[in-house]
Amino acid sequence: REFLMWGFLVSVFMLFAGLTSAFIVRRADGNWLQFELPMAFAVSTVLVVISTVTLELARRATRLNEFGSLRLWLWATALLGLAFLASQFYAYLQLTEQGIFLVGNPSGSFLYVISGMHALHIVAAVVAALVTLYKAYRLELHSKNLLGMRILAIFWHFLTILWLYLYTFLWWMH
Repeated sequence: REFLMWGFLVSVFMLFAGLTSAFIVRRADGNWLQFELPMAFAVSTVLVVISTVTLELARRATRLNEFGSLRLWLWATALLGLAFLASQFYAYLQLTEQGIFLVGNPSGSFLYVISGMHALHIVAAVVAALVTLYKAYRLELHSKNLLGMRILAIFWHFLTILWLYLYTFLWWMH
């Protein structure tokens, strides 16, 4: 299962490499609106970094068979993931207030597609965290059974690093 996760992450990496490359190429063609990145994207960045910390605390609790802490930190991780999604939605509201929409200009379209695709992957990660949380309540996660937590951590940390790259890229390009 871990090998499959790594294969999936390679394909996700290629997707975002293609999107950011297309962004750069299309931007050079002109007809590109300049606008402020929403402050909510910065909030999203803080939330996703904190969620990585809470997930690591959950992993530590799993290794130590601290089941109450495991559930607490997994709940925190999932809720921070949902807060990330809420902040992304708020960022879209901030964009529309600036007159930036999904259609109308490629600069806005790329921003919505890139951040939206990442948000879709965060939805999958939150679902995975909730499935892992369900297993935690069933006491299926413990020091002798760490694989599910490891796979979740690989996925979650990848998405965190990916967002840090995307946010930096978008900030630098705007």
